[in-house]
Amino acid sequence: MPTVEELYRNYGILADATEQVGQHKDAYQVILDGVKGGTKEKRLAAQFIPKFFKHFPELADSAINAQLDLCEDEDVSIRRQAIKELPQFATGENLPRVADILTQLLQTDDSAEFNLVNNALLSIFKMDAKGGLFSQILQGEDIVRERAIKFLSTKLKTLPDEVLTKEVEELILTESKKVLEDVTGEEFVLFMKILSGLKSLQTVSGRQQLVELVAEQADLEQTFNPSDPDCVDRLLQCTRQAVPLFSKNVHSTRFVTYFCEQVLPNLSTLTTPVEGLDIQLEVLKLLAEMSSFCGDMEKLETNLRKLFDKLLEYMPLPPEEAENGENAGNEEPKLQFSYVECLLYSFHQLGRKLPDFLTAKLNAEKLKDFKIRLQYFARGLQVYIRQLRLALQGKTGEALKTEENKIKVVALKITNNINVLIKDLFHIPPSYKSTVTLSWKPVQKVEIGQKRASEDTTSGSPPKKSTAGPKRDARQIYNPPSGKYSSNLSSFNYEQRGAFRGSRGGRGWGARGNRSRGRLY
Repeated sequence: MPTVEELYRNYGILADATEQVGQHKDAYQVILDGVKGGTKEKRLAAQFIPKFFKHFPELADSAINAQLDLCEDEDVSIRRQAIKELPQFATGENLPRVADILTQLLQTDDSAEFNLVNNALLSIFKMDAKGGLFSQILQGEDIVRERAIKFLSTKLKTLPDEVLTKEVEELILTESKKVLEDVTGEEFVLFMKILSGLKSLQTVSGRQQLVELVAEQADLEQTFNPSDPDCVDRLLQCTRQAVPLFSKNVHSTRFVTYFCEQVLPNLSTLTTPVEGLDIQLEVLKLLAEMSSFCGDMEKLETNLRKLFDKLLEYMPLPPEEAENGENAGNEEPKLQFSYVECLLYSFHQLGRKLPDFLTAKLNAEKLKDFKIRLQYFARGLQVYIRQLRLALQGKTGEALKTEENKIKVVALKITNNINVLIKDLFHIPPSYKSTVTLSWKPVQKVEIGQKRASEDTTSGSPPKKSTAGPKRDARQIYNPPSGKYSSNLSSFNYEQRGAFRGSRGGRGWGARGNRSRGRLY
């Protein structure tokens, strides 16, 4: 094994040889043998090996293996030095191998080492984005795969345009499609983040491609199984990814049709994939958001009727009154405003496509029944709107930021929205002209003098920026107290949300996966 002095001497020989350095193979071999020495020798070898690597192609394998030995050394300072120099080996046909090695090194638990690996990988990605990342994602160990995906999701957006060319983006899309054949929910969300950030997919056709990818993941060709939490979870995850992609040019028709035909009839029997999640409200909110961008639907009348029938379930008839004018029953029907906002909004959006549904497609008795329900609901609605306005009157700034008042503000949005939509349906004939912003969506402001965008942002459309999913604390459910004139405003309820299930026995939400990963997402 060479000593420190021998290493310096042979380094000098190579450094002084300038253009004839390739003729001193023996000197370079001495430096390679330095990896077998002590700590000082190894540190020098970690620096000297990459410096002259390009001059000895016949020793490339030996040099890379020697550097790799140093990357796995017990001494952390030696490992860090060796990792830092790895990009210098990424030349020609060696690049994929070095990228592969670095991707495997992502499994380190040392934070400084992990940052070095990230920086080295980024350097290689800038040299050639076709490196070995995707091979490790497809074939590597779980932790390597996981960290490689996270590397892509966080680092791609930092790359300059001259690196992230159209050709590179096409490669990323092609390789991502291979990975998406077998993914966990968490991995799917990360890949949607990666793909939706690519410049080439910002166009209408690009967004359409992404929607088709999501639809394939969602298994929209399969019969929906409401009792299978994996099936329910997959549909929720995929639909959340699809919602930000929809627009006036990228239609949600396929998803809306599936929800109307397969999900709404099974709404009450849905198995929640996570404890505490109001799965029915979650589904209805997604349907409402998508309904704004539904295109021409083949079975519009049939699906509108299913939506109408589901709406009736949440719009009770007024209770029968006894002869003395008191309620003959024990209690008033409970008005579930959060559910009704979603269903009424969805019905209002799809109803625009068949405006004579209520007058021509329903018999007179059914229409009369519906108007009685609307009238009863509207009457209770006015009571709660007055109560809420009174409770919030004079409150500004910090006072509105308390949890109780935040919920009341959302509740006021919900009830006002329902009020506007009910007024539309009371017109003769029913009107579908009003626009409202769904209570959980941010209000989009239009600048003075600016033409209103062709995609109406006040109609509950999703924001253009792609997100991995809704904020966990962004949605509240408002179930006002039952009773005709109750003033008990204390029964505002949070919608419970939590992490989605993992440990599915395979990556692809249960039976779709081939390898066990057991991720929590």
